[in-house]
Amino acid sequence: MSVDWSWIGDHTDDLTSLTLSHLQAAMSAVFFGLLISLPLAVVAHRIRPLRGFLLGLSNVLFTIPSIAIFVLLLPISGLTRTTTVIGLTVYTLVVLLRNTVEGLDSVPAKTKEAAKAMGTRPLRTLLTVELPLALPVIMAGVRIATVMSISLVSVATYIGDGGLGQLFTDGFQRDFPTPVIVGVVLTLLLAVVADAALVGLQYVLTPWKRRRA
Repeated sequence: MSVDWSWIGDHTDDLTSLTLSHLQAAMSAVFFGLLISLPLAVVAHRIRPLRGFLLGLSNVLFTIPSIAIFVLLLPISGLTRTTTVIGLTVYTLVVLLRNTVEGLDSVPAKTKEAAKAMGTRPLRTLLTVELPLALPVIMAGVRIATVMSISLVSVATYIGDGGLGQLFTDGFQRDFPTPVIVGVVLTLLLAVVADAALVGLQYVLTPWKRRRA
């Protein structure tokens, strides 16, 4: 299986556009997944009877095949990027919700009690004490969700989207391996670069970890 390097040179603009589109879909899903997961995780952490229900619901949603989710969304949002993002967001919830709950659980009770003793209001304690201390566990979930979303974007090719997944379809239909190989390599590179960027972001956001080291 050989690569036609001239094809790559002739399609640089298309490859750049597909790569950016792929990344935009994945990161949008993670962003909206966080927006949904953070408040739900706080509820699950504070109201224990709801924890099992919320985590169980996210697990059930995760078991739905990705193509089925996209098909179910078609009557609502049609053949659009919105369908792709909604479908991917559903898959991020199982990781982001669980990790955020576990991160909040990992905050020492004595730390929260100290903040309460100092007269800190619950919301401020959450924002300035609990979430920062839970950040390493939350970021681990964000990294997993990001890599997972990048890998799943290609499935949206079946609804006319899919970013780099379009290269797979093009290569298979024409029995031309170069687009398939390029699509696989670019998807892997996206995942590696995105993960490295998130590691760097976590390093910046957790200065106390550096001081401890």
